[in-house]
Amino acid sequence: MTNNTEAPLRSDFSGLKALVVGSTGGIGYAIAEALAAGGASLVMHGRNPARTEAKASLFRARGVVVSTICADLAGGDVPEALFDAARTSDIVVLAYGPFVYKPLAETTPDDWRLTAYACLALPGMLATEAAKAMAGRGSGRILLFGGTRTDAVRGFKSNAAYAAAKTGLGVLAKSIAVEFGPRGVSCAVLCPGFVDTEYLDNQMRTRLSAVSPRGGLIPAQEIASLAGYLVSGGMDLANGSVLVADRGLYSL
Repeated sequence: MTNNTEAPLRSDFSGLKALVVGSTGGIGYAIAEALAAGGASLVMHGRNPARTEAKASLFRARGVVVSTICADLAGGDVPEALFDAARTSDIVVLAYGPFVYKPLAETTPDDWRLTAYACLALPGMLATEAAKAMAGRGSGRILLFGGTRTDAVRGFKSNAAYAAAKTGLGVLAKSIAVEFGPRGVSCAVLCPGFVDTEYLDNQMRTRLSAVSPRGGLIPAQEIASLAGYLVSGGMDLANGSVLVADRGLYSL
């Protein structure tokens, strides 16, 4: 990547290093696959060491350069290796954030601490370190993941703590764009709709499919394709934006 406003979007990621936080399943893994297919080297973060290594081995078998970082980030500790990876990567994707599904009246102080830290403070820390280092090199792209319908301030009946933290990511992205955009750094928030991942049980999959505007869930690979476009340069024009990818959810 170069700090050149007339540079075309990259058709591949050869020679670039990408950190994907939350890359052992769901949207994060699909994004890791897209970046690896484009030639990027990967730093994969996961919570479970065996699962993380198993996923990384699939990439290594295809010749992808992969390193791994295993850490349970919900506990409040961030390994220095993760900060180092953020500082040295050309692309940073934060596809992570524990989901708390409770009415506000049942949301505990621990729930608030978890979501405020893991869904807002943690992305803030990693994105800030990445942005500072990228600005020193003159280029870099950071993609944050919000939650469904967290592109604006709204009320929620069943996940207020999670949504409040994820909505705050818009302030982070716009602040990075304001401070570091002139030095070649771009940041955006992507808010997906209902995505089909292994984390959904059959009951939840059926319920979400029924209320999706086009029926059925969004394939994770479809979100990964959009993410790949954004980190290849598509977010440069929309630096600081909060982008919605939910097929028109609730707009009917």
